[in-house]
Amino acid sequence: MTLTDILAACGGSNNLLRALRVEQQVILELKDPELRSDLARVLPFHSNLNQVSWTPESPLSNADWDRLGRIIEQNQRQQLVNVSEATESQHRPLWHIAPPQGLLNDPNGFTYHNGEYHLFYQLYPFDCVHKDKYWAHVTSTDLINWQNQPMALFPSDWFDSHGVFSGHAVSTEEELMLFYTGNVRIGEQRDRITTQCLATSTDGIHFTKHGPVIDSLPPSVTPHCRDPKLVKNGDHWLMLLGAQQETNDGQLLGRLAVYRSNDLRQWEFVSLAGNELNDFGYMWECPDLFELGDQLIAIICPQGIEADSEHHNIPHHNGYLQATLDDNDQLNLSGFQTLDYGFDFYAPQSTEAPDGRRLMVGWMGLPDEIDQPSVKDQWVHQLTCLRELTWQNGKLYQQPVREVQQLRGEMQRFELSTSKGNSHVDLGSKSFELQTTLPWPTKGQTTLRVMDNGSEYCDIILDADKQMIQLDRTHAQPTDGETIRELPWVEQRDVEVQLLADNSSLELFINQGEYVMTARVFTAEDATGVRLINDEPVSVDAKAWLLG
Repeated sequence: MTLTDILAACGGSNNLLRALRVEQQVILELKDPELRSDLARVLPFHSNLNQVSWTPESPLSNADWDRLGRIIEQNQRQQLVNVSEATESQHRPLWHIAPPQGLLNDPNGFTYHNGEYHLFYQLYPFDCVHKDKYWAHVTSTDLINWQNQPMALFPSDWFDSHGVFSGHAVSTEEELMLFYTGNVRIGEQRDRITTQCLATSTDGIHFTKHGPVIDSLPPSVTPHCRDPKLVKNGDHWLMLLGAQQETNDGQLLGRLAVYRSNDLRQWEFVSLAGNELNDFGYMWECPDLFELGDQLIAIICPQGIEADSEHHNIPHHNGYLQATLDDNDQLNLSGFQTLDYGFDFYAPQSTEAPDGRRLMVGWMGLPDEIDQPSVKDQWVHQLTCLRELTWQNGKLYQQPVREVQQLRGEMQRFELSTSKGNSHVDLGSKSFELQTTLPWPTKGQTTLRVMDNGSEYCDIILDADKQMIQLDRTHAQPTDGETIRELPWVEQRDVEVQLLADNSSLELFINQGEYVMTARVFTAEDATGVRLINDEPVSVDAKAWLLG
């Protein structure tokens, strides 16, 4: 029986959902198993998975596997027609990147190539669930106006059948190269197979897959090994992978797997980095590595580290470390600090702009948090604003890229005072930028309430007794996740605030980006007020711009 015969016996090419490769065995997952002919019904069939198992007389050729991938991709393209238009939603951002439909997560492949910024993101376009991920693709010349491009990568091949997972892009003179993790799950137990894969494009839009460039796991690493990040180190390249090491006594430790290559196609394993941090979470995801000035900085998203607050009980964290890299490509890490103290920030990616700025974007969401008000409108999650990174006094500072100023309308200046009867201002929009300086209270609390209509709002609380800055969304519409985040403020100095809001998101930059707190905040359409609250007399001058 040939491949053509088996496809016909399984109901034709249009009935094919997935093709899996397990040694000599070919496993075909079908849309409608009732379309099988008698020829296919004699083959082993897994009814719970709708999968037919076939062992050909001779192994399928690479051309045969490529053919299966093209068939499945074409079927997936046809499905996309129904989900390509953005749904109507009061929560949809005006200027942040969000999916037209489905679930967005990690940003991927952020780079500058042939005069344009390219940014990809993880997307399951058919429902608001974590399932077989695609790479959606947007481009921009100004970091503000993003053009949707055709879907870049599909979970269509035997090496990425259950998701084109996160990765990185490399721009060369000849092509744009995408490195990503191929995710495959086998059987009812969903045994995981992960490989690191390559796809290339000569026009920056249409990509050709080349399959795995790393097809085995490093020693002692579980199949949780993903999210390639590539960096140039002298005359060769390094690939960093988020990894989970299993020790001899069964302990699970987050680490970075380091590989090297001279040609971006042949890779050799170097080492696992991170031993100096000992037990620091059970998995590290989404690594990044870059220089700012003379400082090498690594970013990781560790899972399972100790929480920094009683209000922070989730396993997913984000942060940065100071790094060193020696001549033998040995990476050392130290001094973990939180990157974003808010509710909704994960999986950041950075790139270098043509003018030398280090730019970063993150996922405004978390892996376990899906139940949000936008789900009723068939979409969930968005990306953060683009941020410029600088290294100052041993800290990584983040500020909105200056291009965001192009979105500003006319500036509004006003005073908020708890003693003069003008503690409230209606901005008339939930997409705005607000700048002010809040004096640290001598006792009790000072609260800046935003996105306020009297019943729904979000509070920024300066708590003198606790020596904390709190971001409190208790009175916003309910979502998955917690309602309070805290930032220690033991120095008790005044708090310089820059706040960016976009319908259902807040990004709070404190003291020119020394600290950042990011949150999804869902409120009613008329929740456009700003209010200052304190039992003591307090006055602040503020300025604001509508954005969009």
